[in-house]
Parts: sequence; structure tokens; C-alpha cells
Amino acid sequence: MREVLIRGLSGLLYVAFLLLAIFSWEISYLLLIFVFGCICMYEYLKLVKIKSYVPYLLLVVTVVVFCYLIPSNYIALGYTKPTNHITLVFLSITIMTNLYLIKNLIRPSERYITVAQKYIYLLFYIIGGFVFTIILPSYRGEYTSYLVASVFALIWINDTFAFIVGKSIGKHKLLERISPKKTVEGFLGGLVFSCIASIFIYKFTELLSIQLWITVAIVTSVFGTLGDLIQSQLKRQAGVKDSGQLMPGHGGIYDRLDSIIFASPFIYLFLIVLDYVS
Repeated sequence: MREVLIRGLSGLLYVAFLLLAIFSWEISYLLLIFVFGCICMYEYLKLVKIKSYVPYLLLVVTVVVFCYLIPSNYIALGYTKPTNHITLVFLSITIMTNLYLIKNLIRPSERYITVAQKYIYLLFYIIGGFVFTIILPSYRGEYTSYLVASVFALIWINDTFAFIVGKSIGKHKLLERISPKKTVEGFLGGLVFSCIASIFIYKFTELLSIQLWITVAIVTSVFGTLGDLIQSQLKRQAGVKDSGQLMPGHGGIYDRLDSIIFASPFIYLFLIVLDYVS
């Protein structure tokens, strides 16, 4: 009982801090996600056994360039939206890196991860994930707090109901060698409840059509689950249960953000393509 209370309080504080930052000010959201990025990077570096300060410099430079300098200069030139060719190239490489990680999840390589691969994953999977998490609510050039809050809500709903449904009726393992507790029934339960939640989000926000919110829910649920499995694979290779101990009952910040940092580039891609064709 005590463990459940600690886990609940820890999760509640995490959600409260995040929502407060999201709805307070754009800068507060950026700073909080940046801090989370530094902690997450520290936990990732421990998993892959890299001891260097260079990754933190890469995070700072990349966030400044893609979250401040490029959008500001692009808009200053008279464009109404911050997405540009450099950001699209970075997004493309990030997406390809994530797809390669999915391939390794389904058909794992027998070789150990090389140092070069560790840094590629660091730059595009970890740092790229945080960059697109930061700029996601501003994909149209104006910060939209309800958009990013809704995406986080879909992640939490997916995780919660995947656990509840999987615990209740789960029988068929989703990917047993990576995460023995995850089931197909749990995955489908999280997906269905995320889609149901997206209908309520549509009625509350009206930022997108109901069909598009359901599509966002599907993208978030599928790629969020894959992100969770990819992090579980890294932890299994490192021989640890959690990436850290910062959040009692939950593990580390990387354990909490593995879904959103993996899913955010795909959500961002979907939204800018939608914005382009509409």
C-alpha cells in the first residue's frame, strides 16, 4: 500500500509540474522539457556506458538552433510558419533513425551497439525527440498549450489503460523477449481508450477535426508503445530494471518520457503534412 501511495504521489507531482509549465508560458515549457532532456540524456548515457560532457553541449546547441534561432530568423524573413528546410532535414534523419530502431526491435542485430551508433541514437533519437517535443505545440508558428497537453494526455491514457487491460485480460504477449508484461490485449486496450479520449479532446479543444484527433491518438499510441519497447530493449541490454531513481515507484525521467520523445517526431510530421495539404 505504501509503495502504491509513493508511486501515485510521485506521478501526480510529475503531471502537475508538467501541466503547470505547459499552461503557464511557452518559455516555462521549453525550460522544463530542456531540464528533462538533460536528465534523460544522463540516464541514457549510463545505459549505453558513455562518459562524456560533449552530449550535453550537443543538446544545448541543438535546442538553441532548432527551437530559437531557426524559427526566429525564418519568421523574421516574413514566413508565417517556423518549419524550414533545415528542420525538415533534421526531422527526416530523426524519423529514419527511429525506423531503424523499430527494425532492430523486431529483428535485433547480433552485434553490439557501436560507439558511432550510440552517438547517432543520442543525436537523433534522444536529442531529436526532445527538440520535436519542444516545437510540437508551435508547429504553426504560434504556441498552442492545449495541443501539447492533449498529446501528453493521450500518452498517459494509453499507458494507463494498456496496463489495466493487460493486467485484467492480457494473455498474448506483445514482445516477450523485450517486455514480458506487455500484451496484445493491453496494447489494443490502450489504443481504443486513447481514441475514445481523443473524441473528448476534440469537443474540448476544437483544434483539429474529430477524424484528425483520432489519427493523432493512433499515431501517439502506436509510436509511444514502440518508444517504450525500445527503451526496454536498451535497459535489457544494460542489465537494469529502471533508467534511474529520480521518480520513486516510476524509475527515471527517461522511463516516463520514452513514449513522447519517440512519438513526437512522427506526430510533428503528421501535423506539418496535414497543414501543408490543407
